[in-house]
Amino acid sequence: MKEKARQARAENRIIGLVPTMGALHEGHASLIARAKRECSPLCASIFVNPKQFGPNEDFAKYPRTFESDCEKMKRGRVEALFVPEAAEMYPKDFSTYVYVEGLSERLEGKSRPGHFRGVTTVVMKLLQIVQPHRAYFGRKDAQQARIIMQMAGDLNLDSEIVVCPIVREPDGLALSSRNVYLNPEQRKAATVLSRALEAAKKEMEAGSRDAPHLQDTLRRKLDSERLAAVDYAEIVDAESFEPVVRVNRACYIVLAVFIGKTRLIDNLYVEPKSSGSDELVFHL
Repeated sequence: MKEKARQARAENRIIGLVPTMGALHEGHASLIARAKRECSPLCASIFVNPKQFGPNEDFAKYPRTFESDCEKMKRGRVEALFVPEAAEMYPKDFSTYVYVEGLSERLEGKSRPGHFRGVTTVVMKLLQIVQPHRAYFGRKDAQQARIIMQMAGDLNLDSEIVVCPIVREPDGLALSSRNVYLNPEQRKAATVLSRALEAAKKEMEAGSRDAPHLQDTLRRKLDSERLAAVDYAEIVDAESFEPVVRVNRACYIVLAVFIGKTRLIDNLYVEPKSSGSDELVFHL
């Protein structure tokens, strides 16, 4: 992989990277399509990273669909597929980690201790190995994308981090590899995440800017679904991921909810239409 990357750079080609853990869906396909339009060669990786799973999380049962993933990569005209083994990425006596302070300690970081240390470490390794000019991530994992951008800037990496829109099912559920864990009843219940975000969006469209009030709206909607157990439902600054009191700058409404034993996340990105404007633009 490193030799192919060196050769592409020597030829002044624009290398793109789509890092994945496999179990590909249309969200991944949208990243691949965007990267294909902007880069050549297009590289992708499949690596279920053990360092980002906690001891009681789903590493062992995480969906592994390698053959169908390869077919989807071929259809997306991926030119190089990097599939390392865990022992190759983390050899014996591996002891170096990358950690972004502050941003990694709230929300997902608080609920999943050690998760972001594993994410930033593996992403740094992938960026070092593939040396992409652009690396593509989905906005569904908004906090992860923000942390990776912070890491890339702090460490003066050459790779541009490109964050792409959420892809949803027709009923609003954000695509996720973990959706396969849901039984039919749970799958129907899982739409409560996007319905809660839509309820908050409607209130903001009507003029509400008070974050605690909007969070109450989120909670009421989520609590109305008997199969849902809320981990967090917050409105945070889009840069710091600290809570806000008023929605008057770029913010994320972020949700983490258990549907049965399956933990799902979703978000709504909100920003002023223009500098100093009270009118908002929504990216659901």
